[in-house]
Amino acid sequence: MQTKTQLEDLQNYLSDASNMPGGHAEKLFVPENQDEVADILREANEKRIPVTVSGARTGTVGGAVPFGGWVISLEKLNKIGSIDKANLHAVVEPGVVLADLQKAVEAEGLFYPPDPTEWSCQIGGTVATNASGARSFKYGATREFVTGLKLVLPNGEKLSLQRGSSIATDGGPIELNTDSGNTITAKIPTYERPKVSKNVSGFYNAQPLDAIDCFIGSEGTLGVITEIELSLLPKPEGFFSGIVFFPKNEDLLAFVEAAKQLSFGTRTSVSAGENADRDVRVPLDATLIEYFDERALDFISEKFPETPTGMAGAIFFEQETTAATEDKLFEAWNDLLERHNADIDASWFTTTDQDREKMRAFRHALPVSVNERVVRNKQKKIGTDMAVPDENFPGFLRFYKETLDASGIDYVIFGHIGDCHLHANLLPKTDEEAERSRHLYGRFVAQAIMLGGTVSAEHGIGKLKSKYLYVMMGERYLNEMAELKKAFDPNGILGRGNMFGPELLK
Repeated sequence: MQTKTQLEDLQNYLSDASNMPGGHAEKLFVPENQDEVADILREANEKRIPVTVSGARTGTVGGAVPFGGWVISLEKLNKIGSIDKANLHAVVEPGVVLADLQKAVEAEGLFYPPDPTEWSCQIGGTVATNASGARSFKYGATREFVTGLKLVLPNGEKLSLQRGSSIATDGGPIELNTDSGNTITAKIPTYERPKVSKNVSGFYNAQPLDAIDCFIGSEGTLGVITEIELSLLPKPEGFFSGIVFFPKNEDLLAFVEAAKQLSFGTRTSVSAGENADRDVRVPLDATLIEYFDERALDFISEKFPETPTGMAGAIFFEQETTAATEDKLFEAWNDLLERHNADIDASWFTTTDQDREKMRAFRHALPVSVNERVVRNKQKKIGTDMAVPDENFPGFLRFYKETLDASGIDYVIFGHIGDCHLHANLLPKTDEEAERSRHLYGRFVAQAIMLGGTVSAEHGIGKLKSKYLYVMMGERYLNEMAELKKAFDPNGILGRGNMFGPELLK
């Protein structure tokens, strides 16, 4: 195990993609196995030393930024233990990079759907934040694929969890036995979760509650993950993908709503949407539905000059196919696009892996381009991560656009429209615009909460959004979250400052 104390050795571990300033730590540990993690935490707990867990540091909310204490980097716990093709199952350590796992799984003819924008993230980080991404429209977030965890608790005790082994019902507490035989009882927070498909604001608390779900999305505050068991899927036979351009925004939104209804109808084996009167079962089942507003298209045309001009926006969709369904699906999507006045001649379609990756590169190049512009402006990006219920989404998008247009601040809007979850990225050019952008962010938070939404759909709370979690949850429910944390971390050493401040842990 490596141990480092020199500033030059610690420097890379004092910040993450949030660019939150002020990070500092006394010592960095780079363990290579679970026993070494346990030794570090045991000593830290005895000495009441704060510990911050560090992965690839791709998070955008400051969760990996330490403010004193020790840092544990999981970069050396980076082995893919096994990929079981027969049982659709993989065992990995937390430091495995997502892109590496997906390649290894694909080589076995299998598929791991979670695809957050930053492919260089580590699997442990995706579990700690319940990462999602574009394909969550069909497959859900990381939580859906985690079947087992091995962790080390803040006192150094080890904990092994299998999905289904410990379930709390009727509002009762969860009870867990550590590997050494000690019992931990924890009361589940009672807040009502927003009626949105993506939400990572606070500890998960559905009822009934599987104990493993307490740790997924807990942002490194309850335990340190040292091994992960994941379920896999057979690799889809093929894909039909399109980036489709719309001259009118109302046609684009109507297309999205129809595609969503048809996809959900397929999953529930119900004829749905505008085709119901034909008494046919429509085979559409989109894997993802992504949105680019007109400003995003202008923005990305710098890197993709073939992007057509004069469009109100675009949609990127994917549909899994087989040889038996391919022709029927092409026809169904084409029919849907024609009926919603898409500019089919200007749009891009493919069934090949190579061109599909180009389309995905188009989508992923946008946040990169945004970050480059922010650096050029010598300001910080201010990007939203709210989601609202389906019925309130059109009004929320309209509020975004009208408010931002009136502000005069440059912006682009893109993201996961299938999940009613878009990222409005404000691009201030001056300090004065940056200050106004922060105020606008606060207005968007308030509007999302008023509409029954969440302040964080996929990026988490970390340290930067704790005040917004307070606005969303209120003091009572934050105290309930703190009580859950104290059950696993009585001394409050782990992930200090993530989600809520240490004052609630006294």
